[in-house]
Amino acid sequence: MTRFSMPAHRAIATVPATAVLVLLPAAVASAHVTVNPDTTAAESYSSLTFRVPTESDTASTEKLVVDLPADTPFLSVTPRTLPGWDVAVDVEKLDEPFEVEGATVDEAPVRVTWTAEKGHEVPPHEYQEFAVRVGALPEEGTEIVLPAHQTYTDGNVVDWDDLVADDGKEPEAPAPVFTTTAAETEGGHHGAASDDDAAAASGDVAADEAPAVDPVGRWLGFAGIVVGAAGIGAALFTRRRA
Repeated sequence: MTRFSMPAHRAIATVPATAVLVLLPAAVASAHVTVNPDTTAAESYSSLTFRVPTESDTASTEKLVVDLPADTPFLSVTPRTLPGWDVAVDVEKLDEPFEVEGATVDEAPVRVTWTAEKGHEVPPHEYQEFAVRVGALPEEGTEIVLPAHQTYTDGNVVDWDDLVADDGKEPEAPAPVFTTTAAETEGGHHGAASDDDAAAASGDVAADEAPAVDPVGRWLGFAGIVVGAAGIGAALFTRRRA
């Protein structure tokens, strides 16, 4: 696993025909390479999970390359270990250096590459997930485009790098993309309850879940104690007479 963090240096079945017709559009739509961030909040660090399906009937997926944004670069990129796959982060010089906390940054991660070891390729009609943690995310409203390039064992390469057209029509090979949202407040997520509110809520839950008091059961228990005590007294009296 390769990790890059500034200012560190470069780290080098048979179904009815009608069912097929109904399910086919959904299957096609879900066959794209997609990205799922665990958070989109600006200024945060996000774990990005890329889901990569193998659409070929005869070849397997053996390599995935994801291009990272150059106009709003990530200064920290940490891939997650994936058994049977090698991963590398490429770092290059930026066309336009920028300032970060008084320091000039002139290079950043530009791509992440996963390569399958022999026997660990993604077979036809199956999928694999590739994860990487990046940060910090740019300001709210920034569209993060992450073009992906999928290589098959037969040499075919599919470039998932098309953008949505102005008319809103989805392209044939759309690029994985997400948009950043407002930064989280210092106290946590937006709309999070205060500590006092949380404590009060916990108290209410505890009160609601407390067992109810049963007056009949309490009386029967007391009566049992009295009867038991009388029995013990009678036994002692009999033993003493004997």
